[in-house]
Amino acid sequence: MMERKHLRRLQARFSSELIGKQVICLGIPDEYGFMDEELIDLLKSTVSDYIEVPD
Repeated sequence: MMERKHLRRLQARFSSELIGKQVICLGIPDEYGFMDEELIDLLKSTVSDYIEVPD
């Protein structure tokens, strides 16, 4: 998952490409296993603030 440190790395490496673009950091720590149900639920609820999430 993207954490704030990843956002900073993106901004440092691609600053000119990100001008005028929105990068959203969900702030979800990278402490979940692959396809963890809790993570999936958390992602759906968090991402749904920004995009339509299918059921």
